[in-house]
Amino acid sequence: MIRRTTDLGPAARDAFDAIIDVRSPAEFAEDHVPGAINLPVLDDAQRAAVGTEYVQRSKFLARRSGAAIVARNIADHLEGALADRDGSFQPLVYCWRGGQRSGAMVTVMDQVGWPVTLLEGGYQTWRRQVVAGLYDAPPALRIVLIDGPTGCGKTEVLKRLAAHGIQTLDLEGMANHRGSLFGAMPGGQPSQKAFESRLFDAIQRLDPARPIVVEAESSRVGERTVPPGLWAAMGTGQVITLSASLASRARHIVETYVEIAADPERLDRALSRLPRHHAKATVTEWRAMAARGEIEPLAAQLMEAHYDPAYARTSDRRDRTVLGTATLTTLNADDQARAAGVIAEMVAGLG
Repeated sequence: MIRRTTDLGPAARDAFDAIIDVRSPAEFAEDHVPGAINLPVLDDAQRAAVGTEYVQRSKFLARRSGAAIVARNIADHLEGALADRDGSFQPLVYCWRGGQRSGAMVTVMDQVGWPVTLLEGGYQTWRRQVVAGLYDAPPALRIVLIDGPTGCGKTEVLKRLAAHGIQTLDLEGMANHRGSLFGAMPGGQPSQKAFESRLFDAIQRLDPARPIVVEAESSRVGERTVPPGLWAAMGTGQVITLSASLASRARHIVETYVEIAADPERLDRALSRLPRHHAKATVTEWRAMAARGEIEPLAAQLMEAHYDPAYARTSDRRDRTVLGTATLTTLNADDQARAAGVIAEMVAGLG
């Protein structure tokens, strides 16, 4: 018997052996339920061809040809990705709105004998829950910010807090961007919808009554926008500051941004996008330093002339409670672990 559900809470999703998105690869790439795998019953070209036939020729012929393609693709999945699944396999299946594509897949799965569940309303059900949870009625969160100047290891320290049982939200990880002019990462950024899905899923898995540590960011992480409710909570959150010397931070930046430091053309493009308030001669010299491979001195100059003043201006405008400061010296792994322990004690003291 085919079951039906609209429950997409973390516990409900985790109870399934697999979440199967049968939409086309392009639809899946734009956004999907976290943890889903893509087993399309129509690929991008097939979906376009059937849609064109439906509009321009005959609805009947489109349905008939589409059904034949769907049947072949489902057979391929049964003999491929699903071939090793035994009779206890319990999948959740969805398409765009819980219609013909997911209906075809669950019908076959039910006949196979798998206890399959159909997501009523399809992906749109998930998307409505994301919008409601992030925009319409965002939860009240106890945000604690890790703040500090560029290069002081905020991201690395944040990632180490989980080992201390501290709740965190890694916005840069979810946005696949380091949040600066030089912050682009391999693979590019997810769509805004996919970023929001990752964020909503992460928030659902946290206890809102306990503190949640977030790295201080602007309202945009690369090209992705932090939802207003979360951004407002970050704006009023308590702060723990990291500090480190300019020399240590410059060295750490070179180690962190190794891929852009090794790509002179990419580094030059980034430098060319610096704000225009910097003197043309200064930017020209920075670009020349990059071309000569003088990356660590360049990093120090950029922080001293560009990033540190911007951080100071932003900090001056903030009226938030500072819980304390963790000072790093070498910024190596042991130093980051020690700082994470200091921060964990501060956060644990909040109750």
